[in-house]
Amino acid sequence: MAEQYIGRSLPRTDAYAKVTGQAIYPGDLSMDGMVHMKMLFAGRAHARIIYIDTSRAAALSGVLAVLTAEDVPVNSYGMAHPDQPVMCRDVIRFVGDRIALIVAETIELAEYARDLIHVEYEDLPIVDSPDAALAPGAPFLHAGKPDNILSSYRVRKGDVAAGFAEAEVIVEQTYTVGAQEHAYLQPDAGLAWLDDDGCLVVISAGQWAHDDRRQIARSLDLPEEQVRVQYAAIGGAFGGREDVTVHIPLALAALRTGRPVKIVWDREETTIGHPKRHAMRIHHRWGARGDGKLLAQDSEIIADAGAYASTSDYVLATTVLLSTGPYDIPNVSIDAKAVYTNNITGGAFRGFGAPQAVFAAELQMARLAEALQIDPVELRLRNFLDEGSLTSTMAEVPPGISAMETLKATARRLGWRSEPDGWQRPKVKQEKQSNMRQGIGIASGWKTVGFTFGWPDEATATIELYGEAHIERVVVRMPVAEMGQGVHTVIRQMSAEALAVPFEIIELGAVDTADGPSAGAASASRLVLMGGNAIRGAADVALARWQEEDRPAVGAYTFRAPPTEDLDPLTGQGTAAYALAYLAQGVEVEVDLETGHVFVRRLISAHDVGKAINPQLVEGQIEGGAVQGLGWATMENFITQKGIALTPNMSTYLIPTIADIPLEFEAIILEEELPLGPWGATGIGEMSLVALAPAIVDAIHEATGVWCNQIPLTPESVFWSLKGSDQSTF
Repeated sequence: MAEQYIGRSLPRTDAYAKVTGQAIYPGDLSMDGMVHMKMLFAGRAHARIIYIDTSRAAALSGVLAVLTAEDVPVNSYGMAHPDQPVMCRDVIRFVGDRIALIVAETIELAEYARDLIHVEYEDLPIVDSPDAALAPGAPFLHAGKPDNILSSYRVRKGDVAAGFAEAEVIVEQTYTVGAQEHAYLQPDAGLAWLDDDGCLVVISAGQWAHDDRRQIARSLDLPEEQVRVQYAAIGGAFGGREDVTVHIPLALAALRTGRPVKIVWDREETTIGHPKRHAMRIHHRWGARGDGKLLAQDSEIIADAGAYASTSDYVLATTVLLSTGPYDIPNVSIDAKAVYTNNITGGAFRGFGAPQAVFAAELQMARLAEALQIDPVELRLRNFLDEGSLTSTMAEVPPGISAMETLKATARRLGWRSEPDGWQRPKVKQEKQSNMRQGIGIASGWKTVGFTFGWPDEATATIELYGEAHIERVVVRMPVAEMGQGVHTVIRQMSAEALAVPFEIIELGAVDTADGPSAGAASASRLVLMGGNAIRGAADVALARWQEEDRPAVGAYTFRAPPTEDLDPLTGQGTAAYALAYLAQGVEVEVDLETGHVFVRRLISAHDVGKAINPQLVEGQIEGGAVQGLGWATMENFITQKGIALTPNMSTYLIPTIADIPLEFEAIILEEELPLGPWGATGIGEMSLVALAPAIVDAIHEATGVWCNQIPLTPESVFWSLKGSDQSTF
């Protein structure tokens, strides 16, 4: 009988190389004849370039090239909209815009030459917030966008006026969430060269090698087959490597000089050089009957897109889609805008718009529970979506709804009781002689899985079987990014299971665009669902050919997800997602009334993953994501002033350390099989931070009686909330 590999916590295949230091990251790369590159950043938020003088830098012995916008064949790029220049020719729109590239024999010489470049600017008015960008007379930041609105969405469902007329309780509130820096360990780096066949090779880190290749080829006006992208070991990503950073400049420099070119950004360059989680303001007005039934929602959402589009369209659309929470609301009106500013660009970050949506929706539910005097768990249970329910976009919710199961599991761990008249919150004893107050909080969440809003989602796998009488060696070609999430281990497990062969004989091809067709991005929590289905299909084809004694037996299969739709511009109707994942998170906190410090002492995180392919890796994703969510909620305060980052390094931008992690941390893995998923599996990568922030705010309220409307919950912010002063800014 074949050994079972699904559901086993096999060791990570890359663990030994990483813990021993043998793994090669982009910053470790080296080649004979290699030269070095530095970039000249604008260092200002909004200006016009009058002229650039590179003559002193170019004249230095050992400087191979000084490249500007004039050297870029197609001077624009971007994942969804190519609105960002590789290097600026005329207008500077944010502090991380690039002016010139310097290629020299040594790093020190490249830095020295960079500082010799003289640029004369004419400073322009700085648009440092969405409100400023939308104000009458605001400067236009992009041609064709006279209102500074990158994108907008309008959702209409039912009769909102009638819903509010029937409502017995109405809660209206505004919530603000700040930007977040990914803070991945390996700063952006890479190496590019021309191989013996004249192919341009770029080795770096990213989340979708084939899309990186597309963008490089487009900007350099080359056929894609003349560009090859490889990934070294990736020191974290979290969505921050979806946008290319050093890739196109590296390729340009190698093409112009004919030498291998390397670059390593320092921490400040990495911080200003890639997008952040979107800061947003969400205004909600929700109405409910006295028995807790939700009746109406009227919402406005404003997202700070920053200087360029990146993925703002789709992040905002996800926030819109998920802004109801996993609840059945019959009457909904939502208006949303992503607005260009002179701030650092907003882009993909773990959760992709879901954390912002869930933060505001769950606090509305918590406030409604208080106003209705209904237990918050009970109120949620009365309103969850069910099979056949319609979302706010009038699409039937995808099968596999498990919000109820995740909430009940979390509530029970925190001490909630299911009584005949409904669920009841546990009582928290307070030490009246102390300045510390204790509280318990809970929140539900949901997140789309896979590409949405009309983006085709597909993944291709190729499996090669080698041997004589029996299969002795298997090569799986699926070039997907291993960012630390363990996907390469899981691919081998799924392949061994599908082929009924030992795990040890499975080899995984390189993350290299020359090693196979695209399996899509390491994003949207999609790789297990999409990749697993592609592997099962390829395994079936390969095994059939093996039975026909075709040696080596090769099987390729492309799995295509059910199609989705963009939303109708007038009504917001459309089937935007093909799969959803559900979760609930709860915390016990202590709040220092004198200082505003919030200490999370216990954390419960329950997730329906459909099927845990590797339970230990799933648990690791839950723990890591929750700590990242803890940072976003309580301390990660990315501050800009007039578009300039004031927290560009790890001494000014604080992230959680081991001292901040709750002593009690429980990951609850539920397995409600997803019909579409391979072996029933869904996804976990992004879900583990989605509902933590509102759970913490709920706990703070129980401890102090005060609602906080913004994150991060820094001591100063909480202190002023306790004093009755709202210090939120947007």
